[in-house]
Amino acid sequence: MSSAGSIAGKTVFITGGARGVGAEVARRLHAKGARLVLTDLDEAPLTEMRDVLGADRVHTVVADVRDLGAMETAADAAADRFGGIDVVMANAGIATYGSVLQVDPQAFRTLMDVNVLGVFHTVRATLPSVLDRRGYVLIVSSLAAYAAAPGLAPYNASKAAVEQFANALRLEVRHRGVDVGSAHMSWIDTPLVRDTKSDLPTFTEMLSKLPFPLNRTTSVEACGAAFVTGIERRRRQVNCPGWVGALRWIKPVLSTPAGEQQVVKFVPDLLPRMDAQVAALGRSMSSRTQDLEER
Repeated sequence: MSSAGSIAGKTVFITGGARGVGAEVARRLHAKGARLVLTDLDEAPLTEMRDVLGADRVHTVVADVRDLGAMETAADAAADRFGGIDVVMANAGIATYGSVLQVDPQAFRTLMDVNVLGVFHTVRATLPSVLDRRGYVLIVSSLAAYAAAPGLAPYNASKAAVEQFANALRLEVRHRGVDVGSAHMSWIDTPLVRDTKSDLPTFTEMLSKLPFPLNRTTSVEACGAAFVTGIERRRRQVNCPGWVGALRWIKPVLSTPAGEQQVVKFVPDLLPRMDAQVAALGRSMSSRTQDLEER
């Protein structure tokens, strides 16, 4: 896969492949003839993906991105099954609830381990094969790397970190024929966002108070289509919706007093109520994420 073109016959390795954007991208790539290696912690929907798409071109591995050995085993399985890896999509990620003073410190650590260390482990394990095939790596960052939001400091920090990880990785491997991109999405109608809306009414309220178009939610289908195009064209940035790319250019302005003006107006009222809702829940992550942690 040394240049942009057809994905048919290529092997794509996707973490967080059981649900949301990861699953949507997997379905679309499979329809285009790709072979898939999907990893996730959630075995039931992962197995369902394999059964629905067909095991002839889909290999699934229950693996934790926080475990380098597990990711190396998954990468080895990809090589054994399909001969190697052409594309890696480091997609697994979680969110936490609450301000810096409210969020459970262990939840903060878990998020950083999944969202940042998990990206490193994914790339470290798969990169030798991608180098052999002069392939493509897509690191899933977020609009959160460009614009911060109150109550989401851990998530914001992790997505900014992996954007720079992608930028540094690109410098290291470009001369060896590997392209690296970072994906940046606004609010996508994924289980992560739906869980947060369900748990925290103040989260939905906060979204409604953000300036247009930051208050809009995009479908998983639209995001999946953008990701597939980005993979096929080996893009440096994949933005969904397209206007997110404009924020990259004005990023320095967003953290100035002028850029923060509309948000700081609602924080004194909304953030204490958000933290009260988090305290009442008794957890700083979704019940689904917590259940997976406790298995």
